[in-house]
Amino acid sequence: MDAPQPLNSQPPSSQPLACQPLDCQPLDCQPLAEPAAPQLSVLIAALNEAPRLPSLLADLAAAADRIQEVVVADGGSHDGTAELARLAGARVLHCEPCRGAQLAAAAAASGGSWLLLLHADARLPPGWQQLVAAAMARGTGRAWAFQLAIAAPGVGLRLVEVLVGLRSRWRSLPYGDQGLLLSRRRLNAAGGIAPMPLMEDLDLVLRLRRDGRISLLPAALRVSGRRWQRLGILATAVANGRLRRAWRRGESPARLAERYYGRAG
Repeated sequence: MDAPQPLNSQPPSSQPLACQPLDCQPLDCQPLAEPAAPQLSVLIAALNEAPRLPSLLADLAAAADRIQEVVVADGGSHDGTAELARLAGARVLHCEPCRGAQLAAAAAASGGSWLLLLHADARLPPGWQQLVAAAMARGTGRAWAFQLAIAAPGVGLRLVEVLVGLRSRWRSLPYGDQGLLLSRRRLNAAGGIAPMPLMEDLDLVLRLRRDGRISLLPAALRVSGRRWQRLGILATAVANGRLRRAWRRGESPARLAERYYGRAG
């Protein structure tokens, strides 16, 4: 039997080589399947995250063949965040400092049929790309979040992680620091991302829940514990609870953001 033609004998855009009946047996004559194009766009809202964003971008770079693009919506950083993101190969958008508006702009500028929304201080778990691919294979009607791990020591923070896990499972209510994986179709059906400076994650999750539960991926996203450590665990939990209650009562997200970021420092 003659030697098969090398796979690189045609330009990458050409169709697979046609099967030649005289040169191969029937079982060897199946056309070569084209590899599936990446369909995942990763969206990151950032503001002065130069010390932390590069680690997340390195996690993403390790699975570059699974990702169509990384879009970083920078809210006017003055610490080189945008420059670092660009050097790492991300597409950078320059926005006003409003996390909801930043993520909405990133979603509009991206082209993937699936979206992964992340905070800039997150670290992805080992094997995250396989977990995400398996979730995407379950269909576009589902949305997913990671479990939460806080990158700081202390029994109190381990308790926070447990409580977040219970809330996410029983109430199907993950927050933005757990990441959010969903199809563009599901996001559009829910009405998109509201351009809110705070509570944009809770607003989106509540709308997504109307059409079905938000499932948990079997691994934890690790986030910075800086705010918990700076304000204290109890004070942080109480402040966050008050902000959520005020938002549900109709208080302006802009005023809530002033309170939140004023305390966060």
